Amino acid sequence: MRIRAIVIRILRQFFHDKRTLMMMLVAPMLILFMMSLVFNGDTYVPKIGAVNVPAPFVQKLQDLNAEVIAYSSEDAQIELDHNRLDAVITMNGAAPQVQLEGSDPSKNRAILFLLQKAVQNAVPASAATVMPAITYLHGSADMAAFDNFGPVLIGFFVFFFVFLLSGVAFLRERTGGTLERLLATPLRRWEIVVGYILGFGIFTTLQSALIAWFATSVLGLMLVGSFWYVLLITLLLALTALSLGTLISAFANNEFQMIQFIPLIIVPQVFFSGLFSLDTMSVYLRWIGTIMPLKYGADALRNIMIRGAGWDRIWYDVLVLAMFTIVFMGLNIVALKKHRKI
Repeated sequence: MRIRAIVIRILRQFFHDKRTLMMMLVAPMLILFMMSLVFNGDTYVPKIGAVNVPAPFVQKLQDLNAEVIAYSSEDAQIELDHNRLDAVITMNGAAPQVQLEGSDPSKNRAILFLLQKAVQNAVPASAATVMPAITYLHGSADMAAFDNFGPVLIGFFVFFFVFLLSGVAFLRERTGGTLERLLATPLRRWEIVVGYILGFGIFTTLQSALIAWFATSVLGLMLVGSFWYVLLITLLLALTALSLGTLISAFANNEFQMIQFIPLIIVPQVFFSGLFSLDTMSVYLRWIGTIMPLKYGADALRNIMIRGAGWDRIWYDVLVLAMFTIVFMGLNIVALKKHRKI
């Protein structure tokens, strides 16, 4: 009977805690659904630009499931530089010259394998003995997979830990009575939010700098662009996670409930951040990534660290991350209304 009483009490707690019940039942299905979107997509189709390439060779590439478009030499280079092509093939004489975009080792291997098959079965047969000359716009043949995933992982760890720690810390401020005492003063809501963001922001700045330095200097992660741009993006990601974490903490009553938001807030960021290729996903579902702050941070970090991009290539990501932070701060101010009307 006593065991039965304990079981009944636990069951009642679960049924009274609707948030916990939803997380246990809905969150796993949501994560599995997102995984199915990422991993059950169509086969990736390489995008190749062709400059003065004979029609039979182009046809052979297309038969091997490649998207081949004819360009002038200048236009092909522009498309490759803006990451809209995976490779450019140029025919100068009998030997094809291939320039890979190079930032994704898995795509590099797929294109090289495709080219090898195309050359071996080329028309005319004499071309089969001529192997293409391979060059890389970014990276090299020795580029490791970690160099490609590393920028995304930097952004993820900054975002995850800042979101979790800031949310729990702000929750303790509220449950401990500190926030209520501040709300009892003449301080306005926006002053409280800005003060908390700046206060926590000092530590997030230190964390961002430490993670960026450790990844590039100690782990030897590829860094072609400026370290200061890397620091700028990681700092903006941290501020976005900070403002989002404090906002979400307004809907949690304890640390356990704060952790429950991870499957809904953090896990989708991973799937749509670029850690997994979204090129095989339906275009009707790729829009989900546009509302994920980590996607913009990861794109900017990859452009800086792998492609050596400058301000002209990352300004849009910087602007979007800044807008996310401002919007979340505004929502934080609104969320404080339930504690006090000013």
